[in-house]
Amino acid sequence: MTPMIRPSLRPSGWIAIPVAIAFAAALGVAAAQPTSVGQVRNPDGRPRVCLVLSGGGARGAAHIGVLKVLEELRVPIDCITGTSMGSLVGGAYASGMTVPEMEKITEWIRTDILFRDKPPRQEETVRRKEDDVSNLFGLELGVRNGQILMQKGLVSGIQLEAVLRKLSKVHESMRFDDLPIPFRAVATDLVTGKPVVFDHGDLPQVMRASMSVPGAVAPAQIDGMLLVDGGLTNNLPVDVARAMGAEVIIAVNLGTPLMTRDQLGSVLGVTGQMINILTEQNVRASLASLKPTDILIEPALGNFSAADFDHLPRTLPIGEAAAREAAPRLSALSLSAEQYAALRAHQAAPPPQPPEVVAEIRFPGLERVNPKALLNYMDTEPGEVLDQDRLDRDLRRLYGSGDFEHVGYQLLEEAGRQVVSIQAIEKAWGPNYLRFGLGLQSDFKGDNTFNLAASYRKTWLNPLGAEWRTDLQAGQVTFLATEFYQPLGARNGLFIAPRASVSRRNLDLFYTDQRIASYNLRSYYGALDVGAAFTRYGEVRLGVLAGRTSATLDTGAPEYEPNPSSVPRGGFTLRAIVDQLDDANFPREGFAASLGVFASSKAVGARDTYTRWQLNGTAAYSWGRHTLMPSVRFVGAAGNDELPVYDLAQWGGFLQQSGLPAGALLGQRLEFGRLVYAYKLAEYALIPGVYAGASAEVGRMKSPFVPGNLTGTLVSGAVFFGADTPVGPVYLGYGVMDGGYRSAYLFLGHP
Repeated sequence: MTPMIRPSLRPSGWIAIPVAIAFAAALGVAAAQPTSVGQVRNPDGRPRVCLVLSGGGARGAAHIGVLKVLEELRVPIDCITGTSMGSLVGGAYASGMTVPEMEKITEWIRTDILFRDKPPRQEETVRRKEDDVSNLFGLELGVRNGQILMQKGLVSGIQLEAVLRKLSKVHESMRFDDLPIPFRAVATDLVTGKPVVFDHGDLPQVMRASMSVPGAVAPAQIDGMLLVDGGLTNNLPVDVARAMGAEVIIAVNLGTPLMTRDQLGSVLGVTGQMINILTEQNVRASLASLKPTDILIEPALGNFSAADFDHLPRTLPIGEAAAREAAPRLSALSLSAEQYAALRAHQAAPPPQPPEVVAEIRFPGLERVNPKALLNYMDTEPGEVLDQDRLDRDLRRLYGSGDFEHVGYQLLEEAGRQVVSIQAIEKAWGPNYLRFGLGLQSDFKGDNTFNLAASYRKTWLNPLGAEWRTDLQAGQVTFLATEFYQPLGARNGLFIAPRASVSRRNLDLFYTDQRIASYNLRSYYGALDVGAAFTRYGEVRLGVLAGRTSATLDTGAPEYEPNPSSVPRGGFTLRAIVDQLDDANFPREGFAASLGVFASSKAVGARDTYTRWQLNGTAAYSWGRHTLMPSVRFVGAAGNDELPVYDLAQWGGFLQQSGLPAGALLGQRLEFGRLVYAYKLAEYALIPGVYAGASAEVGRMKSPFVPGNLTGTLVSGAVFFGADTPVGPVYLGYGVMDGGYRSAYLFLGHP
């Protein structure tokens, strides 16, 4: 790889970030010209024609329209250079992909397909799924030596790389001069600030490096270099084409639209405008190097956003129109139909190779993570024929484990054996992580509550993957909980988990919808669980628990004073869960169920002997924008036991017998069923769903604690608006229940 210094300071018009300004300050606007290898004549004596494709994010799909016209005019392309999106289109075409194939791919590419790296939630581990039902935000911070560290990009580029493998007709590392059309891609070395010109390597990885927008996509790591978008240093690589011996250059410049005055009202807007101005200055320097014999094509993309990957097909006709305007000059390069057919036949994709059997799977370079444990995430196995789609899903599943900042792979041929080498890069900001969260609730009647949360997680404390997690929450429910999760083997799923918790919460007592007493409830316990995790499907735990619960009357009549005020607790626990929902906030498909049993026993120090059980279940079915979600919940005591007052079933509130205040029902046995309908109104880049919905609910609380309280069959329902935001689900709802009960609700977090 030959480094070349030609700063253009252009992040392909995607996301303006301060690091690009650092490049601008370091590199200035002067350009050091690379040394040319001299012009190379084709064997038939015609000039060597090289296509130069600029970066431009989603605007770069216009390159496909240009290629379509070049083929119609029978213009020969002898070499291609590209930066960022230009390297994606150029690399695909150079590897033998046809224009119709690329057109078809643009029809199904969407932003979420390119940049949503997490695996489908159904395939995540149970421990990671449980995070989804907490109030924790998605942002994860690293903690090391007292310092707070942040991740390197919003997305890791795993899914982007999977799409790039579909665009590439070659799937092994090679010299790019050996592609059907010789090719070069430009990236930027984030350490030195210099451009890097790739003339060999794994083509999808090189494409991904060339378009790794700083701050948006994590830097790529190739040959020890930390690589980002080539547009920062050479967005229109005319000089690279000269170095390849080009005599005639066809340069396609996508341009960078400047923002209007109204769009400059923030720091990000001003920063973005500075980058755009510097970018255009450097692109002009590249354009100034074009010769009279070269041809410039500039598609009139107007204000089409470089981040709009949801509407790529709209740019193709714009690229076509720009190329047709240059048709008189392009036609001068045309070959005869016979000559062009022969050239394109020579430039066709290499014939597909028969699928090979995977002989071995390797995980080289790991320092913390045990490679044996990673095999749990792999559906690809030695002895089976390699399936690229299945392997791509495996990579996303590995990334979803939470241990890696990027996961890729290389196919190695060793003594006739095919080896899959998984390039799993452990998080530079790991292995200890900190997350924060917030939960809010209001009934618009003066009952407003909040919870602030934090979670600290230490991972891979030993080769079996031990994890120590501590959670802290303050507010309506305050607690400190800690658990040490120790797997008992790398692959068998067995584990042991000692845990402890101290908590305080407010417990309200109602008669119908009127609060009649309020308690401060405090508890602490220690427990030891043993269990088995069934990879991505579920988990079963058996345990023993001991502790104490105490309560004091905060408000209410003296007859509601708890007696006794403190109770020793102990017993045996069972928890079994299965979770295959695609989303914890607004699921559209899948199912989940859980069973919890607590057998209170004097043998473990309890005052009372009873067995409490709880069963929950939910499912989701969708068609188009419509979703139905049936749910059930049952709580009660086994046999003839009665539940003590400190362990009664409590229910009520939004989507939980809507119309009543939260926790208005308290009794011996709960039976509840619900059907929720949701319609997806819209989706945005950071908000994957905005919904309108309604619920129909029926329930019964048997043997209520407060004599004369609501019993029998209760029918209720609610209407709501909801949004899946980066800080958690938000609901605005209104509920009604038979008997004239009404209530409005506002939630941030899970109801």
